[in-house]
Amino acid sequence: MKNKHIIVGVSGGIAAYKAVEVVSRLRKLGAEVKVVMTENATKFVSPMTFGEISGHPVAVKMFEDVHDWNVEHIALATWADAYVVAPVTANVIGKLASGIADDMLTTQLMATKAPIFLCPAMNTNMYENPITQRNMNTLRELGMNILEADSGHLACGVVGKGRLPEPAKIVEWLSFHMMKNDVLADKTVIVTAGGTQEAIDPVRYIGNRSSGKMGYAIAEQVALAGARTILISAPSSLPVPYGVEFVPVDSARDMEEAVNSRYENCDAVIMAAAVADFRVENMADTKIKKMDKLELTLVKNPDILKGLGANKTHQKLIGFAAETQNVIEYGKSKVLNKNLDMLVANDVSKQNAGFNVDTNEVTFIYPGGQIVQLPLMTKSDVAKRIILALAEL
Repeated sequence: MKNKHIIVGVSGGIAAYKAVEVVSRLRKLGAEVKVVMTENATKFVSPMTFGEISGHPVAVKMFEDVHDWNVEHIALATWADAYVVAPVTANVIGKLASGIADDMLTTQLMATKAPIFLCPAMNTNMYENPITQRNMNTLRELGMNILEADSGHLACGVVGKGRLPEPAKIVEWLSFHMMKNDVLADKTVIVTAGGTQEAIDPVRYIGNRSSGKMGYAIAEQVALAGARTILISAPSSLPVPYGVEFVPVDSARDMEEAVNSRYENCDAVIMAAAVADFRVENMADTKIKKMDKLELTLVKNPDILKGLGANKTHQKLIGFAAETQNVIEYGKSKVLNKNLDMLVANDVSKQNAGFNVDTNEVTFIYPGGQIVQLPLMTKSDVAKRIILALAEL
């Protein structure tokens, strides 16, 4: 969002106070923000508040200011890279759907060519009214983006749908749509992430050090590339990226079932999960009591990646290899043995390139022996390079 020009429109609803945090969050992401308010909105939040947070004068009344001989509503509409209205009331929605422009906010919305993002907030009955729903459908058909209202306790005392989503969700939604491209449009991509957990008893398990950061970064970038993104994840504390379908799993066998059941209808799989090689042969049904010595018999888990390679038809398959020695040698062998289209290999013994860190240093290895070595970079940047490589495949 750095250096993006964002106009935040605020209409007259009690949820107007949340727009203050929306403006603050956008500025923290590097955007330049200007605020436009309806006169009713000023009854809930002072224009001075938005002026201080945004760093710009707030537009309320038509023709009250002229900049460089440009009429204010046209100047702002031209300046914007995106226009988000939070909250947008049933009244403003109705005006837009009917082509009415009778104040600063609605006039700018009619004049701008920037993408428009609407965040409705109102009483449940108003939100569910067939007229409001019809108007929102009309605006969607005209290309405007509308964020579904949340359910919860409303200011009017009703519990139901119509609550303005939290500012973090609004900014995430806006950022996602502004950054989205069509590199992988019309594709379906499965991404696996996290470290699987193999149960010993109902409270203990065998696991590994994977945090899921790499896989989650990849899922985020796949979604931004326009693909239908299915994130199949072992337990992780990370937030699910916006725009992905989330499938939680625990063990290697759970992950295998989840991936295989969706494999036929996908275009690519990126196996970034750290799948446990072994599981306990006989899991205890009850908690094992403390003792001086405990012996466990481990048996081999299925090799999910190799199974996908053996059954590959049209899919592109990208695997990961976390090694501590002979990274390239082992990587080349895995590409061939598992019928991969590309392998992302890294030495997890290196500082800032292993588990639970925000950076990585990887090497792309291809079936023909080609090698592309990347320098140390953030996992988000590594994910972007993987998506470009997948698009080329």
